[in-house]
Amino acid sequence: MTLSRRAPLQHPLADLFGGAVDSLSAALAPNSVRLYRGTARNFLTYLGTDYPDVTSIDQLRRDPHILGWMAKLRSRIPPLAPVTYIHRLVFLRGILAELAWNAHLPELAQLLRRQDVPRAPRRLPRALSMQQDQLLQQELLRRNDLGANVFLLLRHTGMRIGEAADLSFDCLHASGTDQWTIHVPLGKLKTERMVPVDAFVCELVQRIRFFRSFDPLPADGRLLARSSTKEALIRKLRKYLHEVSAAAGIAKRIVPHQMRHTYASEMLRSGVDFPAIMKLLGHHSPEMTMLYLDIALTDLQRELHLARSQPRHLAPQPKTQAASRTGLDGVIDSLLIAQHVTEMYRRNLPDGAPRRCLDRLSNRLTKILSEARKLDALGK
Repeated sequence: MTLSRRAPLQHPLADLFGGAVDSLSAALAPNSVRLYRGTARNFLTYLGTDYPDVTSIDQLRRDPHILGWMAKLRSRIPPLAPVTYIHRLVFLRGILAELAWNAHLPELAQLLRRQDVPRAPRRLPRALSMQQDQLLQQELLRRNDLGANVFLLLRHTGMRIGEAADLSFDCLHASGTDQWTIHVPLGKLKTERMVPVDAFVCELVQRIRFFRSFDPLPADGRLLARSSTKEALIRKLRKYLHEVSAAAGIAKRIVPHQMRHTYASEMLRSGVDFPAIMKLLGHHSPEMTMLYLDIALTDLQRELHLARSQPRHLAPQPKTQAASRTGLDGVIDSLLIAQHVTEMYRRNLPDGAPRRCLDRLSNRLTKILSEARKLDALGK
């Protein structure tokens, strides 16, 4: 059986591994299926080269077959990215578990253990800087075409690009007098949600509907037309974003998911509480949303560093409303907001790792706030 788009792999276990992948594929996205097939091919290629005598699954052993494969992955030059290495282990573990069930060989499921899979590196959200956000939105508003309105929709709803590709034509719903929500369909975490939106987002949806009405493709119930596959549509949108970023004068590569990070960070800075942000983003657990506290704290530390390098007595700041103040005044305002949001959410958590994490974060915020106030006092 073919395990990838390349020529069929000539190995005695190819059909068994291919069958296991097919069995797993029933509830998987196409990209996950592709990765499972790639992992199966990779393992069987290694097995055929280093252990050609292994021709049946009951000959597989943890040592040397599985441990040897893991060592070979770690010794690759150039080295595999940590996430790629983790994915390979997770996918082979899933295949072995499926083979164990199908062949009634429970020992196969123990060849690759949970503790063999290292923790994924912690990746902080990558929100756009204020300048990048402004430049990008200005260019999108100037263009006002289909792609521009799609990315403005992502920016102002926190949707993933895959969720936007699946939006229905009638995704906009009235939830009250002059109140609207947008129905976000099943996404990455197999959840759906209703996101409250304002008049601007309603206008964006209407614009996209307008462009859809001119598309020669027949109506299929979706807001965005697909000439072929969902993946092809997403690739087209990604390419469009790169063109917009370049036109806006942004040298750094921008990806669609940064719109979601920017939206979440904006909600946090605006004082929206954690349970609400979790629902807006469709997160399953507080830990996922807590990452945005870290990115907000990073922003605050950067602002504090900037304030230290540009003292107020050299560049006096105008007295404006708290929500729009900059320099040290803005830093202190933001710290107080972050401190309040953190404390309100911390009180609702039971004892455990998330609460302890927030305790540490609260202590850090208090120390930074103290330093900011000292610096503010010196500048007066």
